[in-house]
This record gives sequence, C-alpha cells and structure tokens, in this order.
Amino acid sequence: MQLVCLDLEGVLVPEIWIAFSEATGIPELKITTRDEPDYDKLMKFRLGILKEHDLKLADIQRVIGGLDPLPGALEFTQKLRAKAQLIILSDTFTQFAQPLMAKLGYPTLFCNKLTIDGAGAVVGYEMRQKDGKRKSVEALKSLNFRVFAAGDSFNDLSMIRAADSGCLFRAPDSIRAQCPELAVVEDHAGLAARIDAFLEG
Repeated sequence: MQLVCLDLEGVLVPEIWIAFSEATGIPELKITTRDEPDYDKLMKFRLGILKEHDLKLADIQRVIGGLDPLPGALEFTQKLRAKAQLIILSDTFTQFAQPLMAKLGYPTLFCNKLTIDGAGAVVGYEMRQKDGKRKSVEALKSLNFRVFAAGDSFNDLSMIRAADSGCLFRAPDSIRAQCPELAVVEDHAGLAARIDAFLEG
C-alpha cells in the first residue's frame, strides 16, 4: 500500500512565521527552516523575539486565522486523498495548525506542541521526537507502506531521503545547490504528476 507524506508550510499553506513577521513588522521573524537548518536554534531565537516584544500565542493565532491554503492546495489535497492516504508531517505546533487543518479538510497531521504560561506567552516547545519526520517515514515503511515524501526546507531532507520516492517543492536555491540529487517541482501540478507516477509504479 502506498502513502504520501507532505510538509505543511510552504507546500500547502503559507509560512506562518513569515506571515506573522509581516503582520508585526519584525523582519527577524521571517527566518524559517528554509534558511536555518538547526531547528532548536531557530525556535530559541523566535521565542526570544516574542518575549522581547511581549507577543503572546493569541497574537500569532490572530494572524493564522486570516491565512488560507496556498492557491490550488485544497483542490490538490482533495484529489490526492481520493487516490492515496495522506499524512502531513510538520514541525509546526498544534496551537498553530488547527485553523489551517480545517481549511484543508482535516488531513492527518503529525506535529509538535508549544508550552504556554498562565499569561498566554509562548515559553517553550515540545518536539514529538527528534527528527520526527524521518522517523515517521521509517516507521511507516516498517509497516510495509511504500512512502512518497515532499517538502521545501532543510528539516524535510531526511524525510525525503528516507522515503521510497520524493522531491523538493519550490525549495530555495541554497537547498537545491546542496541536494542536486533530489528532484524539484515548482507547483502542485508538478507534485501531483510525481505522486501519480509513484502510485502507478
């Protein structure tokens, strides 16, 4: 049986931190896993900025509430789910993802969790497990699933490489240069074609 694992931000929905950066006018928050491969370093940097500017979870959720899936993403996922099981493997957080999952028709999501204090401030985060995207793909393969994986960031590379097949989606030049062996698609039509070829293989 075949199964498709996709990253969330940058593939199906906008980058949440970039949207929040634009809403708050804080350019440092535009740094994402497309720029920084060390996720722990990136999150500690983000938490420091939130504390410095006294920004709470509710402030981020307000911005997320105004976001919609990327153009064509809902139709893409609907067509895909008619043909194969889909799991979203993301390093985002349950407190961020729920409104976006509703707009995508509630696909299965594996992600992480923020730690919130009594005042509503984000004070930490809990990873489901280290390198959880790769380990999820490996676990699914151990159950005799054939897995296709796609994403756009440094934290997607081990997932894609662990899968039976996969590709990058609109990855930045820095990642393309480091991973010339990985195929790259530029839109959901290209991604659908790759997945279809995998499902038919």
